[in-house]
Amino acid sequence: MSKTDYEMVVGLEVHAELSTDTKIYCSCKNSFGSEVNSNCCEVCTGMPGTLPTLNRKVVDYAIKMGHALHCKINNVCKQDRKNYFYPDLPKAYQISQFDIPLCEHGYVDVILDEECHQKRIGVTRIHIEEDAGKLIHDDSFSGSLVDFNRCGVPLIEIVSEPDLRSPQEAKAYLDTIRSILQYLDISDCKMQEGSIRCDVNVSVRKCGSGEFGTRCEMKNVNSFSGAMRAIEYEANRQIEVLESGGTITQETRRWDDQRGQNFLLRSKEDAQDYRYFPEPDLLTIVVPEERVQQLREEIPELPGEKLLRYVKDFGLPYFDANLLCESGEKRALFEEIAAKGGIDLKAAANWLNGDITRILNEKNKTLAESSLSADKLIGMISMIEQGTISNTAAKTVLEEMFWQDKEPSEIVEERGLGQINDDSALQAIVGDVLQKNEKVVMDYKNGKTNALGFLVGQCMRATKGQGNPAALRELLLKQLG
Repeated sequence: MSKTDYEMVVGLEVHAELSTDTKIYCSCKNSFGSEVNSNCCEVCTGMPGTLPTLNRKVVDYAIKMGHALHCKINNVCKQDRKNYFYPDLPKAYQISQFDIPLCEHGYVDVILDEECHQKRIGVTRIHIEEDAGKLIHDDSFSGSLVDFNRCGVPLIEIVSEPDLRSPQEAKAYLDTIRSILQYLDISDCKMQEGSIRCDVNVSVRKCGSGEFGTRCEMKNVNSFSGAMRAIEYEANRQIEVLESGGTITQETRRWDDQRGQNFLLRSKEDAQDYRYFPEPDLLTIVVPEERVQQLREEIPELPGEKLLRYVKDFGLPYFDANLLCESGEKRALFEEIAAKGGIDLKAAANWLNGDITRILNEKNKTLAESSLSADKLIGMISMIEQGTISNTAAKTVLEEMFWQDKEPSEIVEERGLGQINDDSALQAIVGDVLQKNEKVVMDYKNGKTNALGFLVGQCMRATKGQGNPAALRELLLKQLG
């Protein structure tokens, strides 16, 4: 049998660090990049006689994510001890949630392609837990050192149903989860800092089979693109084992993205291996229904909904809509422009995703640090649409308008950027350009139609960018016969 006779079945466990000021069970600062072991105390390192106190904001953030993923919110739930030994877990247990998570039985609709086809992925549960520390390895010393700063950093774990059938679907799901976390402003999702991570569960089965195969879990997946590679590799590995007459053993494997392969880490643990039991030092979590509903009302329009609205209502291409949805500042400015109306919104999106993004990147600035506003951008685009200025002149207007408190009309007048629309003036320029470029004229007449673009460019240069390009093109075509 070939690989095409098998279907892969994928489930993902996403761990997202929450952007609270303090840790989940103590008052230590929750921040990345601090001096080693400077953000830890007796509570988060599990010293004898210490007692944890749950951070209320962690519960609120988890419930918000639960609402965004259409989950059932459990008003009454508990926390449990998950027992295992690892050098960066000083208590030798992790406070998590076992049988009664805060949120469960949800789903998310992910957009799979530029045609906006969607697929619904089930969400098994969302639970809160604390993060472990971090082991440090370096060639400058032997052995390993441990940094406890990350101990007690609040996490939510989002567990999907095994509804994914390809690496591409997994990537779309992960991108959707990340964008929702960012829209809710509950996690910065900086993968390079470890604030969002995922474990991958993969199995394969014969196409058409209704039964799942034996799954293997992969740890150490450090990027979404890495997750795609890990899924592809593991599915192929399992198919090769089955085709050679072997059987798949449930196990945990470590993904090595540099080598592009995984390695056996340990046999897969089941729940009983962790010896879960209710956390005796923490009270039952009770969230009044009024609070649950209040948090529901705080959920904004989510990225998938917004992207579809931009495509369907505003006629934006998927690519442009997606770029706007990814940036909070550009998204907010576009929304303000759309609310005011009066211009082509596709043009507004082009300027936001094009020159405005370029200027911000070059200057390493944000829109909040600029003088640009919705009214200014509307004014500039209106002048282009009315033929008052050319696109070339508009770039100059934008650059100056970006950092100075000036209206676009004021800049156009000061700089003399008004577009030349006078036929007699343009006619003279066209005649001069044709006379100076006889070889290009002959090329055009011999069938090289791209020569026309060159001639338009020469005319625009002669007018210092102020000529009406459409009018110049029309005059050139007339004179070229």
